[in-house]
Amino acid sequence: MIRFNHEYPPEERLRVGYLGCGDHSFRNVLPCFRYAPVELVATCDRQEERAAAFARQFGAQRYFTDYEQMLQQCDLDAVFIVIGAGEQGYPYAPLAMQALEAGCQVFTEKPPANSVAEVEQVRAAEQRTGKFWMVGCKKAFFPAVARAREISQRPEFGRLNSVYARYPQSLPLTRADRQDPQKMRGFLDHLVHPASLLYSVGGEMTSVRFSLDPAGGSTSVIRFAGGALGTLHLVAGISGTSPLERLEIVGEGENVVVDNGTRLTYYRRGGRGEGGYGRAGDFLGPDESAPLLWEPEFSLGQLYNSGLFLLGYAPEVLYFCRCVQEGRRPDLANSDWALALMRLYEAYQGPEDEAIPLG
Repeated sequence: MIRFNHEYPPEERLRVGYLGCGDHSFRNVLPCFRYAPVELVATCDRQEERAAAFARQFGAQRYFTDYEQMLQQCDLDAVFIVIGAGEQGYPYAPLAMQALEAGCQVFTEKPPANSVAEVEQVRAAEQRTGKFWMVGCKKAFFPAVARAREISQRPEFGRLNSVYARYPQSLPLTRADRQDPQKMRGFLDHLVHPASLLYSVGGEMTSVRFSLDPAGGSTSVIRFAGGALGTLHLVAGISGTSPLERLEIVGEGENVVVDNGTRLTYYRRGGRGEGGYGRAGDFLGPDESAPLLWEPEFSLGQLYNSGLFLLGYAPEVLYFCRCVQEGRRPDLANSDWALALMRLYEAYQGPEDEAIPLG
């Protein structure tokens, strides 16, 4: 059962600092604190009026324009870092390292870094400090995706054979452009979404081979260490009225599909009709093997109909807080994920139609 912030006694609440007072924070992240065991100690933004306004809006005790001062002057358990890209790309890695060195557990929005090298630096800081870093891979926390992943791990689902993710995103057509960080910024920002789904299901990725279409869309074949194959279909040129995404996980005689992040269909082991091929006059099989379908009803004022929950924001914030309270490194969206996602990103700077190692 979801608890509300005011239901947590003071001794259970985490002292949290928050860096980044922008639109995304206002709409999608800070509102999740209503459900989390959080005492918002301070907000921080380079624009003082934003930092002050967010402190008033979300009940912070203090506000800062200097990140280092916030870390030094506030006794914090954790820091949330949710900001956009700057002239040098995404500054999450150095900011995460500062918080780790200050003794805080750290949550940053995606993408985790600009390069594999930056991720390695943060991982080294984790080792030095004994603290952890979690990245905002919200799609892995979609309730429908979490259930699909759990179904795929059941004994009756069998061995994982393949996993498919579809997402709207283009890629620069020339290798020279793909090696330009400015031209790849949008790709890096969005790749994390479908790639985190594949990684959350298939685990360690060992190689990728991708091909481009004339619109900049791409189809990639990814090999997983466990033997399964992944397909990452980045579509360019689709209609704005089209559903954005699909995830399909295939086992042995069973598969599970998540359409548009909310509609979950579990195709259990079974078949259609009776009598064999050419003899079955009824396409309806037995009830015990019929597909199972779940989707929100969007009628009642339930939390499960809220975008904060459907889109994974509240689940990932609550998961992070739980890990901080329990003093354990997250299993999901940790620095291992960050390293795998950035290795995949850097592979797209390489040649088309060649198997590129991800080790």
